[in-house]
Amino acid sequence: MTAYYLARLQFALTIGFHIVFPASSIGLASYLAVLEAMWLRTKREAYLDAYRFWLKIFAIVFGIGVVSGIVMGYELGLNWSGYTNKVGAILGPLLTYETMTAFFLEAGFLGVMLFGMKKVGPRLHFAATCAVAVGTHISAFWILAGNSWMQTPQGYRIVDGRFVPTDWLAIIFNPSMPFRFVHMMGAAYLSVALMVGAVGAWHVARDRKNDVARLMLSMALWLVLFAAPAQIVAGDAQGDNTLRYQPQKVAAMEGDWTQPAPGAGEPLVLFAIPHMKTERNSATIEIPRVASWYLTHTWAGTIKGLREFAKNDIPYVPIVFFAFRVMVGLGVLMLCYALLGGFLRWRGKLYDTRWFLRIAVAMGPAGYLALLAGWTVTETGRQPYTVYGVLRTLNSVSPVGAPGVAGSLAAFVVVYAIVFGGAMTFLLRLMAKPPEHGEPDVPQVPVRSAGITPGPAGAVPTLPGAAE
Repeated sequence: MTAYYLARLQFALTIGFHIVFPASSIGLASYLAVLEAMWLRTKREAYLDAYRFWLKIFAIVFGIGVVSGIVMGYELGLNWSGYTNKVGAILGPLLTYETMTAFFLEAGFLGVMLFGMKKVGPRLHFAATCAVAVGTHISAFWILAGNSWMQTPQGYRIVDGRFVPTDWLAIIFNPSMPFRFVHMMGAAYLSVALMVGAVGAWHVARDRKNDVARLMLSMALWLVLFAAPAQIVAGDAQGDNTLRYQPQKVAAMEGDWTQPAPGAGEPLVLFAIPHMKTERNSATIEIPRVASWYLTHTWAGTIKGLREFAKNDIPYVPIVFFAFRVMVGLGVLMLCYALLGGFLRWRGKLYDTRWFLRIAVAMGPAGYLALLAGWTVTETGRQPYTVYGVLRTLNSVSPVGAPGVAGSLAAFVVVYAIVFGGAMTFLLRLMAKPPEHGEPDVPQVPVRSAGITPGPAGAVPTLPGAAE
């Protein structure tokens, strides 16, 4: 593989790991704010116990998200200098706004959130939790503003081959940004709700009288019941926007190589094997006209096929095609799961139906899988451009050799396997520990356990092995 493809593979690997953790931070921070608000309002201890249970997990998730995001910044400079050189005047300020307005807010109140319950009082602590939750949303806003601008660029002019901003409001609120922001927030909420529901179901199956676990499962199912259909509506709105500004992407999502005859309508391709060389599908299973309904909101509408675009302007269809079906299939599965849970709740058998509890546990990773599939559709569908229609990915890569990129990619795989493997093992162990009444706070780390030797009163502590 060339350095170009290796660099793309490396970035796909790192962002695939990274995106799961900020999405978890967004959903968990909001969930924690709701739990603490309900505890302050009702004084029911189960809310506080659930809060303390998930606060420990949130702290780890937040830290991993920060570390994995820093890695991508280095990667942009090392592997994608052509891109950063050309779009730095736009991307740089947006990332700076994210740091100054969101990360400082999150980091500033995170310590109070983790360790301040007994120091600042319940109401001020709740304010800190809300500040962290708001910060995660502001962070997502700026990041998605930058990424959406790459999808639908506006508010710039090109001077000496570089993008120069001319209208910051047009850059930030570009045509796809509102749709993508809403859809991404819905994906974060659903991912966390399914995870929380899975953990709650796991512990309810082992102890049906565990009030904290029952609370987790109940709240998660309520959110999925309302968020799943809302996410489908938001996805449809984003699809309409994508069809307007990125028609090649939609054609790849549908596996549509040739525009049907007028009045014939677009079929819904349930399954096919797209072939880039022959520009056709094989083993096709389709339903006539159904795609016309959700693409054009008529039963006879059609869209442009991939053959109507230049060959070097279309993405790699198989990846986009299958990732889209994974995302949609999981979305439908979430809706069915929520409706089934609602029916069992109505019958009063939600916590006593063991086969449903097993389904709830199995649905735990579904939101994250759908999130990754949707992100794959978005980013792979934009190819072969980094800035859609203006800057090609081939012109964005750094002038580095394949051996150098291959070496760093191999190192990343090894390090990520160790670090993220260990982190996930620790998180799963925390989730497997039953929530209990009087759930302990996040533990204070003793000075000695951190490897620091305190000196005499007033003296500066020294690290092990440090020279006197």
